[in-house]
Amino acid sequence: MSRRAAMTLYSDAHDPVGHIVRIVLAEKDVTVDVQFITHETRPEDLHDLNPYQTLLTLIDRDLVLYDPGVMLEYLDERYPHPPLTPMDPLSRATHRQIRARIMRDLYGQIPALAERSQATAEAARAAIRDTLVAIAPAFSRHKFFLSDEFSLADCCLGPLLWRLSNFGIRLPAEARALQRYADSIFGRPAFAAALSPVERAMHRR
Repeated sequence: MSRRAAMTLYSDAHDPVGHIVRIVLAEKDVTVDVQFITHETRPEDLHDLNPYQTLLTLIDRDLVLYDPGVMLEYLDERYPHPPLTPMDPLSRATHRQIRARIMRDLYGQIPALAERSQATAEAARAAIRDTLVAIAPAFSRHKFFLSDEFSLADCCLGPLLWRLSNFGIRLPAEARALQRYADSIFGRPAFAAALSPVERAMHRR
């Protein structure tokens, strides 16, 4: 790999996980060259740099990262202001586990939404909706997700909430606090700055 002078992020413009990484970069005001690619248009050198052949790849000079969780923690450590994770080890571990549950319980359902089986897709929609309804009361007690400080957990939740209508998911009235939270996240300048053109077209108010 030739030495690169700037940070580069390769991402699918539709990918909600790539959206998470872009939000973190924007929140920290990191100068980055974002390249929206598909499997057909990805650069040849990504075949060698990313052993899993996934599109989401962060390159910072000679460092190549292709695991999204590692990307988030690297960015938060390299660019510590504003901090997006707690400082003490116990709180950091708890926060890491919360993010893992978001990715498993919510993002883990997204592939099933594209299944040809209507029953499979509807079960995934119900699982996402029910999980969100279950956590909705927490947003009546805190400004952000289980915290009064914006964190990586909010960076993870935002892209999924932005896509709910696109996924065919409607939140019930009892999730009103979650909808208010979503609107506050969508209103953050970094969230708007991180949107790809495809993502801007997804959301209909």
